Amino acid sequence: MKNLTLLAMPLLMTLAPNVHAAEVQLAVAANFAVPMQKIVAAFEQSTGHKVLLSSGATGKFYAQISQGAPFEVLLAADDETPRRLVQDGQAVAASQFTYAQGRLALWSAKQGVVDNAGAVLKTASFKHLAIANPKVAPYGVAATEAMIAMGVYSSMLPKLVQGESIAQAYQFVSTGNAELGFVALSQVYEHGRMRSGSGWVVPAQLHTPIKQDAVLLVRGRDNPAASALLGYLKTDAARAVMASYGYVH
Repeated sequence: MKNLTLLAMPLLMTLAPNVHAAEVQLAVAANFAVPMQKIVAAFEQSTGHKVLLSSGATGKFYAQISQGAPFEVLLAADDETPRRLVQDGQAVAASQFTYAQGRLALWSAKQGVVDNAGAVLKTASFKHLAIANPKVAPYGVAATEAMIAMGVYSSMLPKLVQGESIAQAYQFVSTGNAELGFVALSQVYEHGRMRSGSGWVVPAQLHTPIKQDAVLLVRGRDNPAASALLGYLKTDAARAVMASYGYVH
């Protein structure tokens, strides 16, 4: 019996780090889905926790959470939605913080379509311009504000194609169904440059800052994995991933 106990000890030691591992249900804004997948992989490896990630439009997540969806952490594309959830009693007030500030880009899947000043918007050289639905997606709001600031919003109205999220807006452009569109910079940018096509980083002063806040939802209040995930977003490792996709702090 003593020998069996000794033989079992290495196995118990191997399992020990994961004894307190837990699972967390995460809702993440569509613009942040790709960087978050990389952050989640590193988080899971370092903590043993498991993340179940769902991405979509922030406005839709608000509706789903309000109707009882089992999310425990929200990474929004704005700061207003987490604040509303706190006011509704659906989120923990002290947990809210800005994890990143997003950037807006005008992008085409083709080279040479978008110039470095966005002047293409003042031409008649395209039929469709994709944006995210401003009713549910903060990047859609930013795109609308930018067009108004540039004085082109009225002329763009007949050309607008709306996606229900910034992910769908990007899909319209990447597949060629829209010649160009307003997307999240993170969707087309990595390691200091556009991954493909042609694009213009919209100056931040043309729209309200896209402050993206995270918040612990009431359902995750007692879940150690939920708190650990929010803490991990503040680490240098996580912020390095964000920076590589064009997010600022």
